[in-house]
Amino acid sequence: MPRMLDVSDEVRAEIGDEEAARLLAGESAPGSYDCTSCRTPGDSEQERTSTVLFIGDETAVLAFAHATCLPSQVVQVTEEQLQGAVRSIGAVGGEPPQQVQQPVQQPYQPQQQAQQPPNLVPEQAVLGVTSGLVLIQNELHPALVVEPTAPVARPGTLGSGDDFLPLLIEQGFMPMTELAAVPPVLHGWSVLLAAGQLHAVLQPNPNGGRPVAWWQAHQPLQVTDGWRAAANKHQQVLMFAAPVGSVGRQPREDLMRDALDKAAANGKLVSAALPLAGI
Repeated sequence: MPRMLDVSDEVRAEIGDEEAARLLAGESAPGSYDCTSCRTPGDSEQERTSTVLFIGDETAVLAFAHATCLPSQVVQVTEEQLQGAVRSIGAVGGEPPQQVQQPVQQPYQPQQQAQQPPNLVPEQAVLGVTSGLVLIQNELHPALVVEPTAPVARPGTLGSGDDFLPLLIEQGFMPMTELAAVPPVLHGWSVLLAAGQLHAVLQPNPNGGRPVAWWQAHQPLQVTDGWRAAANKHQQVLMFAAPVGSVGRQPREDLMRDALDKAAANGKLVSAALPLAGI
């Protein structure tokens, strides 16, 4: 029976027209599935379903999501992240995603995954990332607070200045003086969740093609059920960034909010809403 599948042009380019036709005809697509984003059941015979192709260093996995949760897309991840996500999904009793045996028509050249923002943070600076819920206009939003451990100099310059915020503003992040409204969406950037864990913040590839990691977790970070539920509801994550020493690693969300308010009032906070990607 034909499936109500969305197969984007970029997914089709990777898996080939023949495999895309088999999917649409229902020959290789499951009827029921667990959504790779919200982890609730879906049925490709009854509701629009997105095909999401995750490509690692050696493996490609084709997963399925409610079209209302994620658009059909190609997402680049590391091999370790991909295999870890597949194991996690199987461990909780979900239907494992479909591993694609011949996923690409052209040889796939994986991008090197950076543990720190490429061309942004010098070697001595490490990005601290904290997840939490932030109340804006009487609604809870999932947030990531990013703060380096040392001043960030502009690449190619000497001195002790801190250009962390100017560099992010040049990328499209907006300065904030107060947390009164949700910041605008920064298209091209996204937050990668895999099997309910936080894996990376992705940015546009300066050379074109698939997004690359701006920040990537050394190990997947656990997020709370409430944070994940809010992310699935809004389909985006608010990212706040501040210079070293402006926010700190706060042990509670109310303290984190207080620190964000102070950083904004002092002109030391930028933000953006980043779309959600997941497996």
